[in-house]
Amino acid sequence: MAMPADYDGMRIDEASERANSVDDYKLTCIQFIEDISKDYLAWVDRYQLDPEEDKKRRDRIAAVIQKSNEWIAKVSQTIKGVDVAMNDGIQKMAESTAGQPFQLGVFVNKQSGYTNSKPGIIDVNVKASGRNERKTKIIEHYKGQQFRIESTAKVFIHESNIPQNEFELMDVHLNLDATQAKQRDLISFTITVAEIENGYETEKRGVSTIIHII
Repeated sequence: MAMPADYDGMRIDEASERANSVDDYKLTCIQFIEDISKDYLAWVDRYQLDPEEDKKRRDRIAAVIQKSNEWIAKVSQTIKGVDVAMNDGIQKMAESTAGQPFQLGVFVNKQSGYTNSKPGIIDVNVKASGRNERKTKIIEHYKGQQFRIESTAKVFIHESNIPQNEFELMDVHLNLDATQAKQRDLISFTITVAEIENGYETEKRGVSTIIHII
C-alpha cells in the first residue's frame, strides 16, 4: 500500500522570507495546514478502509489540525517557531493518515504529541510492542538521519545510548539535549520504529512530538 510521503519542511520557505510580521505569517500557515489536510484526507479515501479505521484516521487528522493551529496561533513567538509548529502538524497529519498498525508511543513528561519542559536534558520515553510476537526496533528516520529534529534552539538527541537490539516489549529512554534552549523555544522531533519479523522490517511508523520550553 502506498504511503503519503513525509513532509520535507521546505514548501513555503519563500513565504516565511516574504512575511511582513509574525501575525501575518501565522495566518498564512494556519491556512496552509487547513489546505494541505485535504491532501491527506484524499489519501484516506484511496485506502478504502473499513468504516471504523477510516473514521479513526479522519478524527486524528481533524485533531491535529485543531491542535497544531492552536500552537501556531498561541504558542509560537517567531517566524521560525511558526515553521516548527506547522511542520510538526504536517508530520503528524502524515502519521495519522498512515495509521498505526502496532502499538507505539513517545512520551515526554508523561505526555505525548504536545508537551512542555524546562531547558536541560529531557527524558524521551519510547514504548512499542509488535503484533503476533514480532519485535520492534528504533530505526533511522531517513537514510543517514537517525531522527527528524526541527527547533528554534540548538538541540539534539544523544545517539550513544540508542539501543541497536530488537525488543519484545520496548521501553527505552533517550536523552534530548536542550541545555541551550530558552523559555518559549519550540522543539519538534520524530522517532521512527520498525516492526521486525525474522530480522526483516514488516512495518515502520514515526511518532512526532512538539515541546514548548517553559
